[in-house]
Amino acid sequence: MRLNELTPPKGAKKRKKRLGTGSSSGHGGTCGKGSKGQRSRSGSKTYPWFEGGQMPLQRRVPKRGMGHRKKKVLQIVNVKDLNRFADGTIVDVVQLKKEGLVKKENLPVKILGNGHLIRNLTVKASSFSKGAIEIITHNGGKVEITGA
Repeated sequence: MRLNELTPPKGAKKRKKRLGTGSSSGHGGTCGKGSKGQRSRSGSKTYPWFEGGQMPLQRRVPKRGMGHRKKKVLQIVNVKDLNRFADGTIVDVVQLKKEGLVKKENLPVKILGNGHLIRNLTVKASSFSKGAIEIITHNGGKVEITGA
């Protein structure tokens, strides 16, 4: 047997259905598309998400909530977490990232007054709560608000 003698098995190759070639083609005058309806017309095209004129699922399902485009995303650090720093340390975003208290250096940080602080620290952050300012300054620490 040679390469040029190879043939596919019987019934494996089927002729292409030639549509629109008249009633003698074996597909009738409507070419196998039926008599009426959207898909029988020429140029009919629907997309996978098309539901036949029914109200689409994406529009039927109720929408919940609302997101604000200009929402400020703050990284929150509690005062009790600042006890891991030594006395007299200047705590800024870089130090907080090294300790794993914040994830990103470019996002603003807010210090909240949850817990107790036993250290004397200089804390630099974007914003502070009133309670956090009281707790930090009570131990002789300083609060500096940065621009970011």
